[in-house]
Amino acid sequence: MSKELEGKVAIITGAGRLRGIGRASAVALAEMGANVVVTGTGRDPESYPEDERAIGWKDIESTAEQIREKGSKAKSIVMDISKEEDVDNMIKETINEFGRIDILVNNAAPPYGEDRVPVVEVDNEVFKKVIFVKVYGSYLCSKAAAKIMIDQGQGGRIINLSSSAGKEGNARMAAYNAANFGLEGFSQSLAKELASHQITVNCVCPGQTETSRLDPLGRGALWNSKAEIIPMGRVGTDEEVADLIAFLSSDKARFITGQAININGGSITAR
Repeated sequence: MSKELEGKVAIITGAGRLRGIGRASAVALAEMGANVVVTGTGRDPESYPEDERAIGWKDIESTAEQIREKGSKAKSIVMDISKEEDVDNMIKETINEFGRIDILVNNAAPPYGEDRVPVVEVDNEVFKKVIFVKVYGSYLCSKAAAKIMIDQGQGGRIINLSSSAGKEGNARMAAYNAANFGLEGFSQSLAKELASHQITVNCVCPGQTETSRLDPLGRGALWNSKAEIIPMGRVGTDEEVADLIAFLSSDKARFITGQAININGGSITAR
């Protein structure tokens, strides 16, 4: 694979899961030569799924090891992206370690499940958490990284992980819909603000994807029913989403900005 990102530095939030878009994206960018900072919230090992436990997975530390195996440098940071002091520290540690920031992938998301109930039953704190992580956290990270990219004067890439749920509202998904619709609007606005600095801002919008985040769905009738409505007849993989993120991080995507790009096997529904 081309090392066209050699000398570049990327930050990827929410990159600690073995089966996850964050980890896959970190590895994909490392294969292209980027040095990568990966963040996570410091999950309790007792909460790890069986496949992670079986191989002695160590959350973001294991992702960092995979980055180094590709010949790139890595740094792991435990943090909460919805806290200003944590984001400020992330930026400082990245600059201290690597001296620059070229790519930001806002991938972190709250756990699936607690918010997937009727609005009249949603816990207010759960609703706020979904918004705080997806929207406010992405805002904080984007604002901080954009300042560095502008000062560097060499362009940059900001990629926000939205969802098909950012384009269609559905019952029992109000918090998640609101967060992703908001994230896509924020991205469009930021793209126009940063265009003159040659900094692109785009959303990647996966449909149903095989990651551990969706383990609460199980792999039975409910999972199969969701897969059946995908025209290509299967769910996506974290590596496929990572390939799109890698493309948007590259110079080949230098004229793509303000977009919300679906990667969903042809689905037209967010259910």
